[in-house]
Parts: sequence; C-alpha cells; structure tokens
Amino acid sequence: MIFVAESAKQKIQEIRHKSHLADDFFVRVSVVSGGCSGLSYKLDFDNESKPNDQVFEDNGVKVVTDLKSFLYLFNTTLEFSGGLNGTGFSFNNPNATRTCGCGESFAV
Repeated sequence: MIFVAESAKQKIQEIRHKSHLADDFFVRVSVVSGGCSGLSYKLDFDNESKPNDQVFEDNGVKVVTDLKSFLYLFNTTLEFSGGLNGTGFSFNNPNATRTCGCGESFAV
C-alpha cells in the first residue's frame, strides 16, 4: 500500500484544478536510479495504465506505481509541506536505510 497524507491530498487536488486535469488522471509514483544516495523518487500525473502497474487508493487519491518501484515504496506515505523548511512533496519511506541531506534520494 502507498498512503496519501491529508496535506498531499489537498495539494494534489489544487494542482489538478489549476491544471484542468480530467478525472481519469492519477498520481504516478516511481523510483529511478540517481541522486546522492542511489535512488530517487519521481512523481507525475498520468492517465495511461501499464500491464504491471500496482493501483492503490488512499484518502480519495488514486496512486499508481510499477511493480519494481513498489518493492521500494511499500508502506510509504506521500506528504506535502509548505513550510519554511522546504516546500514540496516528500516521501515518508520506512524502507529507506539512508537518505541524502536534501531528502530527494534514498538507499535501501
């Protein structure tokens, strides 16, 4: 399961509204190679499912990820912060053994 915090849900709804995205668009989360710790998160809106996609819905938000990424994202919570310490989406990932200082990459 991939979870969506209330803060992330509100920001996703705001972006969908401002971007005039149709209801068939969902949040696609993936893990790619890169960053100081080896792996980085990627977050997009998408409306095309792929054969091995894992589909979840939490807090009224549909989240889709590929099977390989899901192995790294199991039980992760997508959050959003608008505070002075940094604005943007973040991932609270219990599988990460190390994260970089900027919080954009991780290792398992």
